Amino acid sequence: MKPTVLISRRWPAAVESLLAKQFDTTVNTSDKPLTAVQFRDALSEYDAILPTVTDSIDNRVFDGLTAETVRTRIIANYGVGFSHIDIQRAKALGICVTNTPDVLSECTADIAMMLILMVARRAGEGERELRANGWTGWRPTHMMGTRVSGKTLGIVGFGRIGRETAKRARGFNMNVVVHNRSAIDPVLLNTFNAVQCSSLDELAASADFISLHCPGGAENKHLIDARIIEQMKPDSYLINTARGEVIDEEALIEALQSKRIGGAGLDVFDNEPAINPAFKSLENAVLLPHLGSATNETRNAMGERVIGNLNAFFGQGEPPDRIG
Repeated sequence: MKPTVLISRRWPAAVESLLAKQFDTTVNTSDKPLTAVQFRDALSEYDAILPTVTDSIDNRVFDGLTAETVRTRIIANYGVGFSHIDIQRAKALGICVTNTPDVLSECTADIAMMLILMVARRAGEGERELRANGWTGWRPTHMMGTRVSGKTLGIVGFGRIGRETAKRARGFNMNVVVHNRSAIDPVLLNTFNAVQCSSLDELAASADFISLHCPGGAENKHLIDARIIEQMKPDSYLINTARGEVIDEEALIEALQSKRIGGAGLDVFDNEPAINPAFKSLENAVLLPHLGSATNETRNAMGERVIGNLNAFFGQGEPPDRIG
């Protein structure tokens, strides 16, 4: 018999079809987030669960379950971030957890660079003005922004996506400084002509743009708080394509409202899709609906990566992207 698999949200049709050929597949056709109760029930009904970053598989799901009552043996996450999954609780129940690294690094770095350009050159404001028939024509002082070329980009988290962002920054002749929780090989830094800062405080004070590429989860919750924002340059910009919880949103909103910093470009939010309404009234904020990996090529590749992990696991092998 084929292993039974639950897909928590709709995938691109091509990879849904590929998955269905190899596994006994059930799809959440409503394409709405499943509840904790639904996930708890699914753990007793399916051999594998395939969640996304919009799903929370936490204590509310695992409480009361035992290894004897759980059927699921692998949670194959459709995405690279996994802070929404309680890895330790899954491991205690004998459940393997995998993710999909590598395949979304380039397109997420593209979004980070796009946000840098949009917020610096006030592209969102300009489009809104034009669509509202408010543009009266070119004039020397109209909607002046900030130059990007030659500025200093601070990258927080120098993993795959952070390095891809640094690669793009080189095309704009930007100086790159990085903060990472561990020391970075000097050879790797030289490859990107980057300098590692001794602290996040140092990076915040020196960068014109700060781009976040660190993991989410408890260890990085509100990593960018009021104290760090206070150290940023008054004309600097904060970019987030990582996880919403990395930023203290109330502190950021206050800084944007008071124009303590130049602006922000955000693709992710705490408690998304619920977004603090204050963001929507801020002209110095560019807001995107979590588009980091949203290309046809990438979303298909993510699905194929999940299928590869499932095939390895159920073939009694080691999944290439095991994280727990």
